Amino acid sequence: MSNKTYDILKFIAQIVLPALATFYLGLSSYWVIPYPEAVSGTIMLVDTLLGTILGISNANYKKKGGM
Repeated sequence: MSNKTYDILKFIAQIVLPALATFYLGLSSYWVIPYPEAVSGTIMLVDTLLGTILGISNANYKKKGGM
């Protein structure tokens, strides 16, 4: 994985997905959008998976002599 790809995915995992889950959960209470917990929970599960994959990738990179 290139550094640029890693940085983009890290930004998505740390900023975009948590913000999206929070936004949907908050918005659903005002506009009665269906399944707020299911949608937000799914987004956070995807975020956790992505964070885990990035953590493994980072550990492997360091193990191979990067930074």
